[in-house]
Amino acid sequence: MSEQKENNKGRKGGKIAVAVCIVVIAALLGVVIYLLLGKKEEPVRRNVVVNEDNVDEVLEQLEDPVPAGSYEVKMNSTWNFTSGDAPSDNAYVENAEANTNSVYFDVTRTDTEETIFESPILPVGSHLENITLDSNLPAGTYDCLVTYHLLDENDESMSTVKLTLTINIGQ
Repeated sequence: MSEQKENNKGRKGGKIAVAVCIVVIAALLGVVIYLLLGKKEEPVRRNVVVNEDNVDEVLEQLEDPVPAGSYEVKMNSTWNFTSGDAPSDNAYVENAEANTNSVYFDVTRTDTEETIFESPILPVGSHLENITLDSNLPAGTYDCLVTYHLLDENDESMSTVKLTLTINIGQ
């Protein structure tokens, strides 16, 4: 009889272990489903390639006023500096009259991700020239990324535009 009791205890322990495993698996499955359904990915926005077939359509879109949140970029793609602490003789950035939002921008080296310039806020129609970097770089050529932050009416960033930039120091 004691052998039968031990078998019953073993069966109860096995049933409890199976029940615990089922609960753990169900909980993990619930978490995975929640994480997968909770992530709503935004569609990727792509630029349109202009070719002979669509050039008229693209030109018509360019004639329309710039929609809110869009940004027309006016800047040099290469900035030259005589030294790392001197103002540039050609760096120019403008927030064009066609834009609807104020902006500011940061310049970051692509090799180190160091931010080497932080601009003030540029209202529509204003520009910067004679730019001096915030970091004193040694002579050389630097590949950089300019990140424009488009601002809402409260000067909060609502979107960004990123462009490449080459900086030449002492060359």
